[in-house]
Amino acid sequence: MANPISEEKRKDIIFHKKKGLGNKSIADSLDISERTVLRIWKLFSETESITPKPRRCGMRPAISSEEICKVEEKIKEKPDVTLRELIEVFDLKISESGLSKKLKKIGYTFKRDTCRTKQGYVSVFKERKSQQ
Repeated sequence: MANPISEEKRKDIIFHKKKGLGNKSIADSLDISERTVLRIWKLFSETESITPKPRRCGMRPAISSEEICKVEEKIKEKPDVTLRELIEVFDLKISESGLSKKLKKIGYTFKRDTCRTKQGYVSVFKERKSQQ
């Protein structure tokens, strides 16, 4: 990816565009592409600012902070809830392993209890003890 255009060059583009110069002549004089001139002029026309828009880096979170709070409340209410139940109850768009990783990040561990039921092992969430 190319280096960002300096604020000084952005100001020059706006100055020359306001004077009526063409995109090609501005691009040639500042040693940038015509497309860059158009992009910066469009940004200025829409926002009255020459500062670039913030970049959206990375993927969006698979689960929002509000959903995490609801999940935490449910875990506190019912510690033996399974990941699958949490996903179904809150209609989450995340896999079981993804939810498990999220919960581990916020301090929950997923322990399998030693007693076995007809459906399988009973799983219990435990809050991780803070390490000092």
